[in-house]
Amino acid sequence: MDTFSEYGSDSMKVGLFLGCNMPALRPDVEKGIRLSLETLNVEVVDLVGVACCPAYGTFWSADEDAALAVCAWNYSIAESLGVDMIVQCGSCYSTLRVGRHKLLNGKLKEINERFLSKVGRKFEGKVTTKHITDFLYNDIGVDKIKESLKFSMDGLTAVVQVPCHTIRPSGILGFDDPENPQVLKELTRALGAKVPTFTRDKQCCGGAGGFARHNRKAAMEFLKLKLDSMKEEVDPDCIVVSCITCLMWMDEAQEEMRKQRMINYKIPVFDYNQLLAICQGHDPSKVSRIAATSRDEVIKKILENKL
Repeated sequence: MDTFSEYGSDSMKVGLFLGCNMPALRPDVEKGIRLSLETLNVEVVDLVGVACCPAYGTFWSADEDAALAVCAWNYSIAESLGVDMIVQCGSCYSTLRVGRHKLLNGKLKEINERFLSKVGRKFEGKVTTKHITDFLYNDIGVDKIKESLKFSMDGLTAVVQVPCHTIRPSGILGFDDPENPQVLKELTRALGAKVPTFTRDKQCCGGAGGFARHNRKAAMEFLKLKLDSMKEEVDPDCIVVSCITCLMWMDEAQEEMRKQRMINYKIPVFDYNQLLAICQGHDPSKVSRIAATSRDEVIKKILENKL
């Protein structure tokens, strides 16, 4: 398990790396993250000036040195602010972690000299990145999360979608067991929900850009296998994710699949921090207002479970 640098965990001050999709398409997720962390006495620092992570499908495919330069730029901003970064997007997390690994294992001096020095910046390797579930579980802890709650998911059954890019390659990314990930499940249980396992528990959601954009029908059929499995074996009240791609795909694809008569059921999808914020007493209309698949029934049940 990686530990935060000298900056982040002691002061409970973190830089929130938003990525591209969250602020543009799901700002309620950002609101949920900010409010839930503030309730846990975490100071959220804005990383003004950061760029795209950059995603694997762009720079990395054409020019790895350029990708590492952008990655180092992002880290240099966090480093100048004296904070480690936390990130919700699985792809951003993987890119930043893999990029840091490559930089600190042979490329840092070259990237600094060729690129960052031209704009008066430098990354010294003093800060790191954690996925937000890793930070919540290992730095905040489930006991403190439970103490922050005003409402509970007691009586609700949830399944979780662990972001693929947070568990492999485990030697660089891993904070959880890649064969049997438990962190997101334990965080969800801390809210009071029952979190069972089902056959396709560890299957990818199918929302990765290369898959969903290249062959959307195949991606939806792939997702259907997972949704059918959880519906038939568990019949959950909701799906809990912690990746913006998983959230948007599993939510919005369901609506498209219903229109095409591929499925005849609805399973609401939440980001974990949206549920955490609601259970902490924050206004659902601010932290969970954007969804293709209605979440109203789940939210209603949570608000009936006052602690």
